[in-house]
Amino acid sequence: MSSGPDLFVVCSQCGSEVSPYVTECPYCGHRLRKRAPNIPREHIPTRLPRGLGERLRAGRGGKPGIATERSSQRPRRTRTRTGTGLLSGTATTPWVTIVLVAASAITWVVWHARPAVLSELAIVGPLNGHWWRLFTSEFAYGNGIYAFITLLAVAIFGWLMERRHGPAVVLALFLGAGAAGALAASAVYSEPIVSGANSSALALLAAWAVPDVASLRAKDYYEGDLLGAGAFAILLLATPFAIFGVSWLSGVVGGAIGLLLGAGLAQLGEAQ
Repeated sequence: MSSGPDLFVVCSQCGSEVSPYVTECPYCGHRLRKRAPNIPREHIPTRLPRGLGERLRAGRGGKPGIATERSSQRPRRTRTRTGTGLLSGTATTPWVTIVLVAASAITWVVWHARPAVLSELAIVGPLNGHWWRLFTSEFAYGNGIYAFITLLAVAIFGWLMERRHGPAVVLALFLGAGAAGALAASAVYSEPIVSGANSSALALLAAWAVPDVASLRAKDYYEGDLLGAGAFAILLLATPFAIFGVSWLSGVVGGAIGLLLGAGLAQLGEAQ
């Protein structure tokens, strides 16, 4: 005899009770299932059976009833977090994303106070042994519109990735994709000009979107806003053709790295 769908499920990552019709835990971002189950309409009553309302009210008042019977059978709800979530995605505050955006904003302020700082941080011409510019160029912005679009994308998708996979993944992807994109531009062009974190932003966006794109292709349920992510991707890819000092090649390389890492993380999540 079927008893109908469960009223809740318990997240194996953080122990919170969540709806059985979601694919990710809203408290820690842990992937619960590939798709949400269908709601059987035949199990949805149009009105409560006679006498059920009195029994429910009796349960709320502490007397024997349906509410107390069911509440005694389910585990106690908890929202405690264990550890720092460096790899498990259980961090409650996106500290790495906050630090990365704040560092870029501080660099912007310092550049307006001392314009020579931008030429020391960005890549303008051959590296000539200044390999540290592969990383510092990610924080150097010479255009306000470019800085706004890029940092907004880093803030949004960095936070989403940090909630899903933890701060270590976000930090490695931001620095790694940015450095790889800058290195590719420096290797291809004799006089490269690389500034800002468009490659890192595209890497974070692509890595976050991979699971939802896979669900969309499989016609499964997904919760992400792929239209919004696509709009950000178009802006980041089009920015180099409208603003001087932004490398399109660096952005493409960063996006490709994000796709590869996102696919690997998705496969790892399915294996667990």
